[in-house]
Amino acid sequence: MAKVLVVDDEKLIVKGIRFSLEQEGMEVDCAYDGEEAVNLAKQTEYDVVLLDIMLPKLDGFEVCQAIREFSEMPIIMLTAKGEDMDKILGLENGADDYITKPFNILEVKARIKAIIRRNARKAKRAAKQDNRIVTAGDLKLDREGRRVFVGEKEINLTAKEFDLLELLACNPNKVYSRESLLTFVWGNRASETGDVRTVDVHVRRLREKIEPSPSDPKYVHTKWGVGYYFRA
Repeated sequence: MAKVLVVDDEKLIVKGIRFSLEQEGMEVDCAYDGEEAVNLAKQTEYDVVLLDIMLPKLDGFEVCQAIREFSEMPIIMLTAKGEDMDKILGLENGADDYITKPFNILEVKARIKAIIRRNARKAKRAAKQDNRIVTAGDLKLDREGRRVFVGEKEINLTAKEFDLLELLACNPNKVYSRESLLTFVWGNRASETGDVRTVDVHVRRLREKIEPSPSDPKYVHTKWGVGYYFRA
């Protein structure tokens, strides 16, 4: 559910906007002066702040500046018709968009929905980007580029060594038996015909390349009698 903060000292306008947004399934908080708006924004990370310029205590520009000191939550300024300088100042103070008063509530809803959709796409891309890189201490695993670094030094791994490390690092603290590693890394047929000592050899080589002390591993650990796991 999207959360929206509506800030305006005209209570009838706030009431109308709130009703319309709640009809769209949004959760709406309201503030009637600048100080109240800043306090609410500190307590909740809103999906959109709809912010009037003419407010008691702190004006819209001051509210926008104050919010930008601690959050990048989207802000839509409500500006007076024909006041181009208000639009410019709003954008310069960190606003993401503006709507001119008097406004059509359908335009308000469309602008809010557009910002929410855009931010959802950004968040999805960021999550995808974060998922490409696995880090643990000085170890960094670039899954897309299939590269491994310890500190600033790139470590050359074979394809199977990388596959083995990727599986373990992406599932920290999960213990894999030698048989399951043979299946996941070398394939189903390998688990039927292969030798589990293949896993031991690859783990040993992997440790020699990525561990500060292979005999006392920091990353790839042994669960005696069970298998191997990665400690993040």
